[in-house]
Amino acid sequence: MKKKFTFIGAGSLGFTRGLARDILSFESFRDCEIHLMDIHEGRLGYAAKAIEKLIKAGNYSATVHPTTDRKEALKGADGVLITILQGGVDVWRHDIEIPKKYGIDINVGDTRGPSGVMRFLRTAPVMLDILNDAKKLCPKAVVLNYTNPMGMLCGYLQRMGHTNVTGLCHSVQGTAHMLAEWIGAKRNEITYTCAGINHTAFYLDFKWNDKDAYPLILDKVKNDKTVANTEQVRNEMYLQLGYYPTESSGHNSEYLAWFRKRPDLIEKYCTHGTGWNPGHHAYILNEYLAAEETWESRFKEFLEEEEVDLAGGEEYASNIFNAIFGDGTPFVFNGNHLNRGIISNMQPLACVETPVLASKEGLQPLHVGHLPDNIAILTDLSARIEELAVNAAIEGDPWKVFQANLFDPLTSAVLSMEEIKTMTQEMLDKNKDFLGYFKSTKI
Repeated sequence: MKKKFTFIGAGSLGFTRGLARDILSFESFRDCEIHLMDIHEGRLGYAAKAIEKLIKAGNYSATVHPTTDRKEALKGADGVLITILQGGVDVWRHDIEIPKKYGIDINVGDTRGPSGVMRFLRTAPVMLDILNDAKKLCPKAVVLNYTNPMGMLCGYLQRMGHTNVTGLCHSVQGTAHMLAEWIGAKRNEITYTCAGINHTAFYLDFKWNDKDAYPLILDKVKNDKTVANTEQVRNEMYLQLGYYPTESSGHNSEYLAWFRKRPDLIEKYCTHGTGWNPGHHAYILNEYLAAEETWESRFKEFLEEEEVDLAGGEEYASNIFNAIFGDGTPFVFNGNHLNRGIISNMQPLACVETPVLASKEGLQPLHVGHLPDNIAILTDLSARIEELAVNAAIEGDPWKVFQANLFDPLTSAVLSMEEIKTMTQEMLDKNKDFLGYFKSTKI
């Protein structure tokens, strides 16, 4: 029986193209229906052309169905992928620019801290509407979220009763492949246990052909100048904490108190790294602003290319779908879900990122147990702050938004309590049009 896959936010062209390619690479899905939904008709049209190109190149019998009608796209879906951005760059640029005015230097701002909290508050009601529609129109669908802030959104949706959704991030497998390359291992020769929260998870073990590979990683970080300069923040975290973190140096630098609170520290740790994101101010904002002028021409170039890569990529989604309603091959991945005792020394309502087994039985989080104490302190603090923000959304309470920002490590390292309150109020005021579900936007 043909399977139906629905992309909500299909105008996220890179994700849509790559995820559709991955799905079509499975024999079970080569005759599937791919339904694309977006509110931007121009991007939607390009997404449809990209999928048609993949189908033609692979000689698949799949079909593509673009629409601006979300309910039509969701009806009867087996798998749903969400890649939305609520508010364009002219909206979320204030998430970066307002904190900078107060002295908080943000690199990306899509995950936590005052920038991530505000993005979450804008996005939460839209995501809830999508999941409510899915519950009515495709109640058995597997829903996979790629939208940030991952932890807050997944925690919120699951707290609101949507248990069939998990969140996926490519930082876990991406970093694992980076570490394998550093030590000369092939990707299929490494195994690991990774746990924590989204963008602040750690490899509790990392093995090469069943042998501990951490000594090899440590030697590279200490003695290989190229490796040392690639990920300056992450390498410092590894040297001082004892476990390697999953997310890029730039991202990590904005979640912690140690790297961005003074100009000299930004210069030392966040400026000269050679990884994809060393930590420059407003890195992703600047990328988006540049892409506003170039996305269409770049996508036209893709459509004109003769060569089409049909090989599956590194994202988890297609393997999860295949495990649950494809050929049934079990698949273990790192997903985002409420803790509920999976990590024994973190709070139950924390949204954690831990190993999950996908099979014909569905999604089953795997028990992790006790995190090392120093890692638990770091991850549980951020998880508790995220829970404050989630409660703010559930209750429509601006005071809890302020409380979430008050305890953010970087924010509290730079600003006084009163300054944080003033900044939070300015951010709430700027976003009041998106916060109609709040009782008030005044703290």
